[in-house]
Amino acid sequence: MIRINLLGQARPRAAKQAVPLEATLQILLFIGAIAFAGVILTVVYLSQKKQLEYTQGQIRDLQAERASLQQIKQDVDRFESEKSVLQQRINVIETLQRNRSGAQDLLQMVANTVVRVDSLWLTSINRNGDSLDIQGEAGSINAVANFITELKRSGYFDKVEIKSAKEDDLRPTVETYGFSMSVVIAPPSGPAKAEPAGAAQPPQPAAKGRS
Repeated sequence: MIRINLLGQARPRAAKQAVPLEATLQILLFIGAIAFAGVILTVVYLSQKKQLEYTQGQIRDLQAERASLQQIKQDVDRFESEKSVLQQRINVIETLQRNRSGAQDLLQMVANTVVRVDSLWLTSINRNGDSLDIQGEAGSINAVANFITELKRSGYFDKVEIKSAKEDDLRPTVETYGFSMSVVIAPPSGPAKAEPAGAAQPPQPAAKGRS
């Protein structure tokens, strides 16, 4: 259907509605809030990123320090192991020196006792802990008895026990008696009696032949 304008006047256009000022302000405030929030988030992000980088740097430093401490610990452990080995060697050497010195002193004690007895000599001495197993030869039973007496008087030994003493045929032309005994060494708390000045010195080497 065709409409014809018979009045010959232009048809008025519809007037545009104006946007309320309040709505405009709300839009502007919303945009401003979004922009402000974006700025705040950017600042927080950069700050957190910087803090994270700093923390990661500290972690790397601590890891490097930990690796260094582990190396130092390994060196300390190695030094302690070497020290332990050296200390064991020193202990062995000191023990050997003490034993050597103790053996010399012990032989000197026995020798000092033997030289006081006539017609008696020793053939073997074996040490077992704090005791000695002694074997020897004597020209008589009295010599064996005198040797026991001298051992007890010396102060070097606490206990003397005769195991056997009998005549043997070591020398067919001479009467001899073989004997064996055990003696207990006196503890350090009971010091040995000092030898008087000018006392007879044991023969060198320790009595092997008949005196």
